[in-house]
Amino acid sequence: MHRIAVVAVAPVTAFDLSIPELVFGAAEVAGRPAYEVLVCAPEPGPVETTGSLRVVVPHGLEVLAGADTVMVTGSGSRAEADPRVLAALRAAAGRGARIASICTGAFVLAQAGLLDGRNATTYWVQAGALGHRFPSVRVLPDVLFVEDGPVLTSAGLTAGIDLCLHMVRADHGATVANAVARLTVVSAVRHGGQEQSVGRPVAADGSSLAATRGWALDRLDRPLSSAELAAHAGVSVRTLHRRFLAEAGVSPLQWLLTQRIERARELLESTDLSVEQVAGRSGLGGADSLRRHLVQRVGLTPRAYRAKFARPGRRV
Repeated sequence: MHRIAVVAVAPVTAFDLSIPELVFGAAEVAGRPAYEVLVCAPEPGPVETTGSLRVVVPHGLEVLAGADTVMVTGSGSRAEADPRVLAALRAAAGRGARIASICTGAFVLAQAGLLDGRNATTYWVQAGALGHRFPSVRVLPDVLFVEDGPVLTSAGLTAGIDLCLHMVRADHGATVANAVARLTVVSAVRHGGQEQSVGRPVAADGSSLAATRGWALDRLDRPLSSAELAAHAGVSVRTLHRRFLAEAGVSPLQWLLTQRIERARELLESTDLSVEQVAGRSGLGGADSLRRHLVQRVGLTPRAYRAKFARPGRRV
């Protein structure tokens, strides 16, 4: 089982600390848990949070020694982290563990020298401070998460969920990741390059494009235009684009392409359909189009993706 050690750096952001357990704890493969999540700190016991809560952390840093993935969640501290944390992170990276941070946990990774020469991100409010304090880090302030080799960083709050779902998808494929997203009632796919929602208001009048998105998901194998989506929503194309950006963070056609790639990934994993048939059922046109989009998105051809993530007992 894949072991994930989550490091709590006081004062820890309680919401961030809950994310790995929430996402990875819901992942199952063949009916069994896919991950073991262990929360740790330099000293086990009560740990202060950025609010009025206190959390009790059960493990010490020794759990990093056997972890496949090590995550540092957000903290309200910008001072030098505990030297024991920094040493444990360096040791984990040195033996090849996957390293990740949520929100301002990126400051701790930077202090450990693990972001030197890498692309990284953090909560947009703190992105300037991260870049100023650690000029060797290439800070990307407007994205949800960044994967640079074995080191991953995310923006704040719900972007941490996106990062964890991305990691589940990389480990076990789209079918498992989408099942986790359904259980946790979050969006299945928000890719790292999507912008952080900075100062972007969401409609508060009760209107939503959820019904139109659901309608489109049932018709991914058919050509769909912005005009057709707008007609279903009962709005103009301009209003459709504005609401899609507010609710989904991307344009309608970008959202459609992402959902089609995700459908193709599930079909490759769960069926024996030919690549041409998968492309047709997912609305990507033909095998060449599917191959191009899949390579751009995940770096694998359809055949290689199926070989890596195919489920036993696939159906046609």
